[in-house]
Amino acid sequence: MNIHAVTAADIPQVLTFVLQARAELFPKLSEAAMPDDLAQFESTYLEGGGQFLIARAHDQIVAAIGYLPYDGRFPRLNYQGFKTVEVVRLFVRPAFRRFGLAGRLYRALEAKAKADGVEVVYLHTHPFLPGAIDFWRRQGFEIIDIEADPVWQTTHMQRRLA
Repeated sequence: MNIHAVTAADIPQVLTFVLQARAELFPKLSEAAMPDDLAQFESTYLEGGGQFLIARAHDQIVAAIGYLPYDGRFPRLNYQGFKTVEVVRLFVRPAFRRFGLAGRLYRALEAKAKADGVEVVYLHTHPFLPGAIDFWRRQGFEIIDIEADPVWQTTHMQRRLA
């Protein structure tokens, strides 16, 4: 399994992979317009302070993960004074799950974050995603807030690196 940072040449295949995985997990979201980070992939992840990694098997993308500088969109989470990034777009093809690939991808991403001086890694997930909360806890994340919304129950998590 080859894990590496995305290059400009990878972008078309990465977008196909991520959009397909997103549509499978979140069918209603797939009907919406392409998210800004994906529409502006190169400027966001290759030039704009983000990182994006993929795993390949036999020249096919089988997993992906990225991070973006945290934009403060959840006002109750205060990361002022800390270099904070948000983990986004962790997807692993079903046939490649349960072999530790997601953990390997996250650890590679965390190594890049540490090298970039990141102090806090933030993410949010949802209980309806099988195993997601337990997975992130195993990676050292703690739950810092759970929204009361009965549908999404957005679960906010963080890991301090510094």
